[in-house]
Formats: sequence, C-alpha cells, structure tokens
Amino acid sequence: MRVSVLLAGVALIGVVAGPAAADTLREALVKAYNTNPSLAAARASVRATDENVPIAKSAGRPSLTLNGGYTENALNSSNSLLNPDRQAQANTQLTIPIFRGGRVSNSIKGAEVRSDAARDQLRGTESDLFVGVVGAYMDVIRDEAIVGLNKENVKVLEVNLRAAKDRFQVGDLTRTDVAQSDARLAIARSQLETAQARLISSKESYIRFVGTPPGVLEDPPALPNLPASADAAVDVALKSNPNLLAAVRAGDATRYDVSAARASRLPTLSGVVGGNYFNYLGSFGTGTNPKPGQTGTSGTVGAQITLPLYQGGLPSAQIRQAQERRAQALETVTDTERAVIAQTRSAFAIWRSSLEVIASSQRAVEANKLSLEGVRAENSVGNRTILDILNAEQELLNSQVTLVTAQRDAYVAGFALLSAMGMAEARDLGLDGGVLYDPLTNYNKVKGSWSDFGGNPEYKPTGTTTRNTPAQDSTQGRPLDPSLNAPVDIAPDSPANDDKK
Repeated sequence: MRVSVLLAGVALIGVVAGPAAADTLREALVKAYNTNPSLAAARASVRATDENVPIAKSAGRPSLTLNGGYTENALNSSNSLLNPDRQAQANTQLTIPIFRGGRVSNSIKGAEVRSDAARDQLRGTESDLFVGVVGAYMDVIRDEAIVGLNKENVKVLEVNLRAAKDRFQVGDLTRTDVAQSDARLAIARSQLETAQARLISSKESYIRFVGTPPGVLEDPPALPNLPASADAAVDVALKSNPNLLAAVRAGDATRYDVSAARASRLPTLSGVVGGNYFNYLGSFGTGTNPKPGQTGTSGTVGAQITLPLYQGGLPSAQIRQAQERRAQALETVTDTERAVIAQTRSAFAIWRSSLEVIASSQRAVEANKLSLEGVRAENSVGNRTILDILNAEQELLNSQVTLVTAQRDAYVAGFALLSAMGMAEARDLGLDGGVLYDPLTNYNKVKGSWSDFGGNPEYKPTGTTTRNTPAQDSTQGRPLDPSLNAPVDIAPDSPANDDKK
C-alpha cells in the first residue's frame, strides 16, 4: 500500500527551484529535498557505495602493465657482452584471470547487494528528513499559537489588574485582591517570555531543516491512508520500511563475504602474455667497433597458477571475521525490526491519543469559555472572588494550549506513522513537480565501467548555508485562530473597560 500524492491539497510547485520563504508544507519539503546537506551527503554516500561494484569486478578483469628503464654503467673495467656501457629496456605483461576460487564472483554479488541496501538507507534518510521538516513546521505553528494565547492572556490580566486597582480605590476590593491580580500577571509575563523563546527555537530548527526562515505558514493538508489499527500499520512497516529493508540486504551481503573469505584458501589460475625489448644504445662491443646485436625483443605466453600452502593463519582469521560480521548483521536485522515495530506502534498510539485529546480539548475550551463568562458575571454581583476569575482564566489558557499542542502532536505522529510504514518519501508526497533524484542513474552508469581514466567533475555542494540567515525573533506570522481568542475582563462595568472602547 502506497500513499498517492500525500500533499495533493497544496499547490504544486517545481522541485528544482524553491521559494525564498516556504509558506506551505509542500514548499518546505521541496526546499529541504533540494538543499538539505544531510540528504545530499547521503546521496554522495550511496554513489560511493556504488563504486564497490566496478572495484569488485576489476579483480576478475585482465590487467596490462608496461615497465621501462634506462641504466648507465658509471664504472666499467672493460666493455663486454655482459657489461655494456648503457642499456634501455621495456617489458609489457597482460594477465588474464581464469580462476579465483569464487572470490571475485562473491565480492561482486556482495557489492551489488550493498548498493541495494545503500539505496534503501537513502530512502530512510529522505523519510527521516521529511519527518523532521514536518515536525519543525508544526512546531512553529504550535508555538506561534501559544505565543498568541499568552499575549492575549497578558492583555486580559493587565486589564484585570487595572480594574482591580480601580475597584480597590473605591473600596470594592481588598489589597489582597490586587496582589493576586498582580502576581498572576507577573506569572503570565514569564510564561509569555518562555513561549517566545520556544518559538524562536522552533524557527531556528525550521531553518536547520529547510534552509530558509518560515513565512506565514498555512495549515497543512490532511494525511490520507492512515491505518485503522496498529497491527495493520506494523504489517505494512515490516514489508516496506526502508531501514529494515536496508538491514536485511546488508545481512544478505555478508553471506557473500564469508564465501569470498573461504576462497582465499583455493588456488588461482591466470593466463599471462608478455613482451620484452632491450637496446644497448651502441655500447655493446669493444672500442670503436661496436658489434651487432645492440637491440632485441622477446615474447612469452603461458599460465600462472598459485597454490596457497600456508599463509600464517590469515585465511582462517578472515573467515572467522566475516562470519562474526555476518552474525552482527543478522542481529542488527532483528534489532532494526524491533525498532520499526516499536516506532510504528508508538506513532499509532500517539496519533490516536492526540485525536482524542483534540476532541476533549475542544470541549474543554468551549466549557472554560462559558465558565469564565459565568464567573465574571457572578463576580459582578459579589458571588465570586478575584481568585476565582484568575483561576478560570488560567484554566481556559491551559485548555487552549493543550488543544494546539495536541493538534501538532496528532499531525506529526500521523506523518511519523506513514514514515515508519515506508510511505513518506518524495514520490509518496507528490513532490514530483520536477526531476526527482534517482540513485539508480549513477549505479547504472558505473556498474559496468572498464575505463581507468574515468572520474567526476569537481563536486559543488548543493546544501545551502544558513550563515547569512538573520537570527529569528518571536514575531507571529500567523494570526491567532479566532476560536482560541477569548479576551475577557474582570467585570463588564469596570472603569478599566473604558480603555477598550
């Protein structure tokens, strides 16, 4: 089961060029996909792993060498056939591997499987990056809302304090009532400072993932195709989670490593073709009458067999080492499987729990609004104290903060659940407005390479720096949701209300 265009509710934009400031979740994901250095580094790592395939193949291919030299005898007692004054020589040799005991074939298979594993690992890195982007995006939305709620709370408590002082002047309230209002305002201001610092931290985290500061962020689209149960999610995750698939393939590759290590005890056979050339440069002979035979050539054709008899215990050590690395890889598969199951079930539980918290918090916000209005009204006739109003206001704020936090948690957990199920990659998210990175392109390019003179141009980093990004502040980009904005005063007929008319 795959997610078809997960973020289709947001306007499609090109992958190649991202906006200066991302305002939608899709824009943020595209920006990260194109410019995040951790993802670019992971792609480079996969390309490096791909090169292990031609490296392994090279051990089974012919090799051609050419050697040359020139010697000058600085001290000679006499010119003779065995001791010419000078000599130039060259030789070439073509070696054709015929039998390597299976070492080459197993090394090639292991390298191919590791390239598959590296591509799966890249999928996991991509998915993890998108989870981070979604988390940072939703953190900014949540913290902007919390800052807005705390600002409104401070405004309300400032009005309450002015009203309490006015009523104290006319003898309607005591100094204790004023002190309670003053203390609650001080606490609210400290809470606002904390919320603003958290918002700045969230913005900086957003910049780390996306590369640019957040703009006025829009609400994210709904997440489709979420599973109905934790067991259904785990079934999909065990089949599609890229990190688990990578671990399984890495374990498969170690089987070929063991076979390659065992091949080091077997004989090897090669065909050899050689050619030699020498030139005495006129120095062969006596006196001023050089003799013929100043140059010569020769050629050889044959076979070379190597039979290892004793290698100081090296083969057995390499075999044991390969076997233990295979044991490590197989245990890693089980460990990764455990982690995937735990991650999937945890994300499902958090997602479902957050949905329940959202529903409960929405009811709590509405109930606390009504409660606060009732307490205000009862205070105006003397049935409620200032402390009752302050407590009611704090309960309303707490329920509002709980609501926006649960909304953030539900979305992030839902996306993390899709990620654990292997359904949160670029193609799943509908980011194919341009050319997506395909790791198979490089693999197909290099796997059959024979040339000794290949290479890539000087690499130019695609990850963008954020050193010129200005330090973030606690400015809100999004207006506070009107359903959460509920400024209320201490008393409808308070003189402090004149300030708001």
